[in-house]
Amino acid sequence: MFNPEALPIYTLAAVFAVASALIWFAGTRLALAGDEISERFGLAKEFVGLLFLATVTELPEIVTTVTAAQVNNAELVLGNMFGGITMQTAILAVADIFAVRYALTSWPRKPNHALLAVLLIALLSLLLCVTFLGDISLGPGIGLGAILLASGFPLVIYLLRVFDRKTTWAPVDLPDEQERRKTLRAHLREPDEASNSVLLLRSAVYSLLIVAGGVALAISADLLAERTQLGASFVGVTLLAAATSLPELSTTLAAARIGAYTMAISNIFGSNLIMLALLLPADIAYRGGPILNHATTGAQLSIAAGILVTAIYVAGLLIRRTPRIFGAGLDSWLVLAVYFGSIAALYHIG
Repeated sequence: MFNPEALPIYTLAAVFAVASALIWFAGTRLALAGDEISERFGLAKEFVGLLFLATVTELPEIVTTVTAAQVNNAELVLGNMFGGITMQTAILAVADIFAVRYALTSWPRKPNHALLAVLLIALLSLLLCVTFLGDISLGPGIGLGAILLASGFPLVIYLLRVFDRKTTWAPVDLPDEQERRKTLRAHLREPDEASNSVLLLRSAVYSLLIVAGGVALAISADLLAERTQLGASFVGVTLLAAATSLPELSTTLAAARIGAYTMAISNIFGSNLIMLALLLPADIAYRGGPILNHATTGAQLSIAAGILVTAIYVAGLLIRRTPRIFGAGLDSWLVLAVYFGSIAALYHIG
């Protein structure tokens, strides 16, 4: 049987590089396809980002999380998941710097994203409380906290659907999205004017490429991290979290480049929401009782950082016209400061 642990370090590095390129190739094209699906089928872009892009880009996370839980590596599971929340939110700051003309949070037409972020903060706060107080075991080692957090995903979707009918905000000089889409498609040499069936088939192929590349990337990153002899907690929040966040980075940057800012924001917040829902399958796969009872100080710090960066973007979404400094909104720079500060703190305590 093939054993990736037997591969030499240079082969693992090559797998990591090839998988990264594959994810970038498929991720940018998947964002284009998602935007086209939204236009053709009359779907709201925030829900395409939340349900379609976020779900696809989190599929590798599901595989790596459940796999790590099955081998009872709770510290790596929780470090990867909770560290990924802050890292994925920081991706919005990267998109703000490189792909947006004004502050990213000034673009959304509706306050849906602010509501999504507030609900995410509420769930993260509940998660933090559970890690401090301890989870209650229900049945064969499954925690009540994991069940409640997983139940939050459909509840959030329902509340957003109800709230979507409310009064809209006035947009700020929205970009010509169709022209940007054509420009990016030409740059990527993507065929134009495909039929609906071809568009959906293309989306499925890109999704499968992201899953395959994401799993290969996560496995190679995990093994490379072991070979470097870094601490498991620090690895989970840095190298492995960065590897599994690459699908979100590629799709979010592509969405921002074509002016689909609402889809870019909902992709990230939706990915973080799905990350919390992943606690339930991780809890089921883990054999050492409720997995949240094994949360370390580093995991709790990552959750707190996730709450803080999400709250910063809530403020940006409410203020909307945040100052733009060196190519990005003030809120994005604050998010990056919190992210790098949390990484430094995790390395210090790890």
